[in-house]
Amino acid sequence: MSLGWSANDHKSAAVKRARNDSGNKVSVVLGAQWGDEGKGKVVDLLATESAVVCRCQGGNNAGHTVVVDEKEYDFHLLPSGIINTKCTSFIGEKQSLAVQCITVTLEDSIGVLTVYGRLFPKILKINKFSEFIGTTKKGIGPTYACKASRTGLRICDLMADFSEFSTRVKNLVLQYQSMYPALKVDVESELKKLKDYAERIRPLVRDGVYFMYDAIHGLPKKILVEGANAALLDIDFGTYPFVTSSNCTVGGVCTGLGIPPANIGDVYGVSKAYTTRVGIGAFPTEQLNAVGELLQTRGHEVGVTTGRKRRCGWLDLVILKYAHMINGFTAIALTKLDILDVLDEIKVGVAYKINGKRVPYFPANMEVLQKVEVEYETFSGWKTDTSAARKWSDLPPKAQNYIRFVENRIGVPIKWVGVGKSRECMIQMF
Repeated sequence: MSLGWSANDHKSAAVKRARNDSGNKVSVVLGAQWGDEGKGKVVDLLATESAVVCRCQGGNNAGHTVVVDEKEYDFHLLPSGIINTKCTSFIGEKQSLAVQCITVTLEDSIGVLTVYGRLFPKILKINKFSEFIGTTKKGIGPTYACKASRTGLRICDLMADFSEFSTRVKNLVLQYQSMYPALKVDVESELKKLKDYAERIRPLVRDGVYFMYDAIHGLPKKILVEGANAALLDIDFGTYPFVTSSNCTVGGVCTGLGIPPANIGDVYGVSKAYTTRVGIGAFPTEQLNAVGELLQTRGHEVGVTTGRKRRCGWLDLVILKYAHMINGFTAIALTKLDILDVLDEIKVGVAYKINGKRVPYFPANMEVLQKVEVEYETFSGWKTDTSAARKWSDLPPKAQNYIRFVENRIGVPIKWVGVGKSRECMIQMF
């Protein structure tokens, strides 16, 4: 006797439900160079239409600047979309509690950086390794090291039994003191501060996986993810060891927020019209000359978090293509085009050579990268002020040629061109 259904019927129904319940897609903004590309401006632009804006990795070691109505905001931890009062801002992964978090939601599995951040400056006086690497000295590295060694503390621990949490903090301090005997810590004072932080942020804490699942599978809405740092600073794919401690490529979106790859939608890469980096490490197109000084001065190239001058050089298409290989960019935002307005000629790095032969890949070894010779394409400068341009046709033909060359060479369409600080200065191409 037939029951009227079969296993195949059940399977077909499950497949159909899965297809219909794929959920909202998440748009992602990522740095395509060594950071400082203007991601905050792009996020601010997209956040005006977004219901949720998320930070997915890193900590308060990345500064994002947003200019709205001629007022400048520097965000080190909060999502740049927080200016939009109509959207929810969500901080995931190993983020810092050392801020006054208001109108922002925190994931309960993120690391309690405060403990490490307050210890780290003292440790730096003993251990000079971070001076060599050129870190921001915010304690992000130690937080990730504790995560990997499974001794780390998370917000869910801080939200639970504070007595148990206190014991774990004391054990962590003892662990550091065993490595650095000269380290002195007032543990009770630190615990008092942490208890105060706990009560201040308690109303803001949510289970991150469930929060993101509800956002993705609830009513149709736009969800935006803001990556900190950039591809060449990724712990796995960047210019190691001169990198950050997190995955700031597209994979970090999934692991940092607990969302499936199938829900990743558009991935926007952000690049300056030239190249900069903070700190030491290989930089093939760096210009240690008048050009580099001009870019640094005109571009106001000073790190938002560190206050250090950024090193400057020509646009490097080798690293942009490499970043695209890893992230699969849907489109590119090319920022700070106006900084090039006064140059007589402009160069673009298109290939690397070693011993006169082209290298068909981006070198993983930094000693090799230090030795590469850059092959350039040279363009005549447009010698015209572009800061007032608001549409494509406002740009001079030579600037348009420069943009199209970059676009065609990396094989990714350029969706926005930035010619100033404010959101009005972003020319949308399509």
